[in-house]
Amino acid sequence: MATVPVYCICRLPYDVTRFMIECDACKDWFHGSCVGVEEEEAPDIDIYHCPNCEKTHGKSTLKKKRNWHKHDTGQSTEVKPVQNGSQVFIKELRSRTFPSAEDVVVKVTGSQLTTEYLEENGFTEPILVPKKDGLGLAVPAPTFYVSDVENYVGPERSVDVTDVTKQKDCKMKLKEFVDYYYSTNRKRVLNVTNLEFSDTRMSSFVEPPDIVKKLSWVENYWPDDALLAKPKVTKYCLICVKDSYTDFHIDSGGASAWYHVLKGEKIFYLIKPASANISLYERWQSAANHSEMFFADQVDKCYKCTVKQGQTLFIPSGWIYATLTPVDCLAFAGHFLHSLSVEMQMRAYEVERRLKIVSLTQFPNFETACWYMGKHLLETFKGRPLFHALCFLSCGYVRIELLLFSVGVQATRWTEAKITSF
Repeated sequence: MATVPVYCICRLPYDVTRFMIECDACKDWFHGSCVGVEEEEAPDIDIYHCPNCEKTHGKSTLKKKRNWHKHDTGQSTEVKPVQNGSQVFIKELRSRTFPSAEDVVVKVTGSQLTTEYLEENGFTEPILVPKKDGLGLAVPAPTFYVSDVENYVGPERSVDVTDVTKQKDCKMKLKEFVDYYYSTNRKRVLNVTNLEFSDTRMSSFVEPPDIVKKLSWVENYWPDDALLAKPKVTKYCLICVKDSYTDFHIDSGGASAWYHVLKGEKIFYLIKPASANISLYERWQSAANHSEMFFADQVDKCYKCTVKQGQTLFIPSGWIYATLTPVDCLAFAGHFLHSLSVEMQMRAYEVERRLKIVSLTQFPNFETACWYMGKHLLETFKGRPLFHALCFLSCGYVRIELLLFSVGVQATRWTEAKITSF
């Protein structure tokens, strides 16, 4: 009886359901999963050498690229776009130069970052705090590891994981992701950016900066007896392996964000929320092939900001940004709405609604948070003499204009307003 041919280092018969790649030296065929080659990577490989042939023929080589964000498929007449987050994309991104964030990022100490400071200087540009001293920020010691996250959050916790190369999301148990993180042969680049842990044992190790707690609408004005659940957006854990990439976005609801790097470092690509840039962003997001277009190429300037271990970055409302992880990184983050950027928050939220964006870090019950803030203003200034304040709060179909006059309070309501009792 004739023997069945076997292939690959696993020496198994051919399986039509499994991707295979041929070695250009020995001409044997190998399962991509056995030699660490993803099917999506194959078109980028010019000459492939299997693990055995690498010893005598050298490593595999990639095809030469014609220009940024395009790659040659091997046929002179065809140029194929590069997927954002792919290995080719990451390599090109690392080689590019960008204007320094020194031009836009403000550096202050933790003790300087107070409500008085922001009310005087505004919160329209990113703020970098080199050391957490004086911030009122509580995080674990740098000896805290990813395995500790699993221990305090729970190994069975379901987490959202981004496959960076494909820029697609999937669900995994935290234990599965941690096993991947510590594996010596990572075959994919996986990224966890929205592990909200305020309801876990790890919550006791982390407290947002004092300035966040003082400004946050949710923390200060959301009633304890509210019918809707209080948004959980203040405590996120980010576990990002080397070469993780998150494409350009505006944080949900136009919320501001804080990031603290506990281990490793992260690179932020920052774009100002100028009207022209936001319009370009909306057009880019609407394009069917936006994942094949590098948004920074469409704006005047994109600034590169590297946040190192122990540093904290605050990103104002409306800023458009992407992130790259150059080395394995463990970080903590949070989102917050506040009164220093009401107009930008509303504009960002309207863009989000038009685009029908549903992000992993969605700001839940955003409109309700705005209503509770409006209620707070009414209760605070009702009956106060010689006071006149104007506050705009857009909530979906609603626009509230609170006019607080010298005697009493006059609240006007507009067409299309859909208001329920607080």
